[in-house]
Amino acid sequence: MELQTLTFLFVGISFAVYIGIAIWAKAGTTGEFYVAGGGVKPVFNGMATAADWMSAASFISMAGLIAFLGYDASVYLMGWTGGYVLLAMLLAPYLRKYGKFTVPEFIGERYYSQTARIVAVICLIFISFTYIAGQMRGVGIVFSRFLEVDIITGLMIGMAIVFVYAVLGGMKGITYTQVAQYCVLIFAYTVPAVFISLQITGNPLPQIGFGSTLAADPSTYMLDKLDQVVTDLGFTAYTDGTQTTTNLFFLTMALMAGTAGLPHVIVRFFTVPKVSDARKSAGYALLFIALLYTVAPAVGSMARFNLINTINGEDVTGTEYTKMPSWFKTWENSGLLAWYDHNGDGKIQYAKGNPLEGKKPVFAEERGQYGEKVVTNPGKGEVAAGAPFANEVYVDRDIMVLANPEIAGLPAWVIALIAAGGIAAALSTAAGLLLVISAAISHDLLKSTFAPEISEKQELMYGRIAITVAILIAGYLGANPPGWVAETVAMAFGLAASSLFPVILLGIFSKRVNRKGAIAGMLTGLIFTFCYIVYFKGVFFEPIGVNAPENWLFGITPQAIGGLGMVFNFVVALTVSHLTEEPPQEVQEMVASLRIPRGAASATAH
Repeated sequence: MELQTLTFLFVGISFAVYIGIAIWAKAGTTGEFYVAGGGVKPVFNGMATAADWMSAASFISMAGLIAFLGYDASVYLMGWTGGYVLLAMLLAPYLRKYGKFTVPEFIGERYYSQTARIVAVICLIFISFTYIAGQMRGVGIVFSRFLEVDIITGLMIGMAIVFVYAVLGGMKGITYTQVAQYCVLIFAYTVPAVFISLQITGNPLPQIGFGSTLAADPSTYMLDKLDQVVTDLGFTAYTDGTQTTTNLFFLTMALMAGTAGLPHVIVRFFTVPKVSDARKSAGYALLFIALLYTVAPAVGSMARFNLINTINGEDVTGTEYTKMPSWFKTWENSGLLAWYDHNGDGKIQYAKGNPLEGKKPVFAEERGQYGEKVVTNPGKGEVAAGAPFANEVYVDRDIMVLANPEIAGLPAWVIALIAAGGIAAALSTAAGLLLVISAAISHDLLKSTFAPEISEKQELMYGRIAITVAILIAGYLGANPPGWVAETVAMAFGLAASSLFPVILLGIFSKRVNRKGAIAGMLTGLIFTFCYIVYFKGVFFEPIGVNAPENWLFGITPQAIGGLGMVFNFVVALTVSHLTEEPPQEVQEMVASLRIPRGAASATAH
């Protein structure tokens, strides 16, 4: 069966399953819509949480970062998994015991302030829309390649699917859909990895193959060979790090605290019956996440290894364009891979030398003898025609996982499977994010703040309307993201770390922090971090400053700045609280009782 037919078959079956689950698990009450009725079993919640969190960034983009950054990308593995330890130990059980629908609801009642609740909603919206931009980009990438449509059309298809099961099923439908999506994405991620590990190292376990010798040369370790190859081509050794200690520290903090502060992940722990189930859910989630994260380094390194060998050939002199495998031309047609024959030898070479590496060239419509011609526009960061550099290939980092099975020459059914997995990863997180946006608007802003007289039925209707509007905005952001998928998602983690995480943590473990401190801290962290990201990356407009190390504050990248924003949040919240009045006695007693490990309220609205 042809690849295109298999792809339509696999993706079509997965879509039918997702929509079928949404119809079966249709939410009829606000409790089912927001927290799935609070009756989800820990193992299912762990799978749903893993799917909710292992987004397109984990499935599609993280291995791409590992492929090109090598050792430097290990911070994403450490930060994103380490954050679950913080979440399981410091936040999840206490928030579940408190028994509310949303994170802003907890902040509003803990800090006895509707203003604090509204500020938390604003923070949540900034975080969620930044995060969802990465997910929708992932959807567009998968569709543009495997369904052979343009990215905008792919986004519209993805938006339609999310609309059906998110609007219809709410958290109840999303939860059980995410269980199915986890099964799809983990199978789709590991099967190609097993094939490729066996092909390169002779070992079927990617986690072990990563550190094994080559099947073709048992005297040489795969990583040693990769180091040799990339250094011979002018790149930094794959196993060497280039990040500064300062940036590494703040990026790790931003990713860890951001994981623990993500509202769409936290809300998953409101869906279980008991406090102990919240801890069990976090444990299961970490186990299910580890199944993918322990494979990612092998996938990334082997993808880089295959890419270089395929393009440069056995004699390392390059490959004629007419002799390149079909995958190269297919991805070239998608606009996510490109090349230009700078030396005019009729061959494609992959080597370092491009001073603007990582900036996508702009190509004319006409295709010449040696690929497409670069349009001269160096002022916008594109590469000018005839620019003096050796590297003739542009590879979008987000395609590495998706292209890897094709590069390795795996069977068509494996390639179709990874297409279904990539879509499942992106859609699962997008749905979770859309739901927390919906809950924040319909429950925290309307029902609890501006229109308390509305009925439960009206609240449910407004929640579905909010999801619909949010999907449209998400589609626009997916078409115009501020960076690669993992890069964009890292910024969302930075926003979560700098805005919500400190006030949630202080709300649980400090009786002294008051509403003025919490509001000041959230605003300080959010405004500082968001402005820094916009300055260097742009969101709805071109970046203001040049995103270069010499311009960064203390050498901290936009992806890592949330770690510093978090420090500012803590300092401002604690300082303002100690300079102003103490919280009311009943609030202090509530905080003290929250940490006593017995009893749990049902997830309710107040």
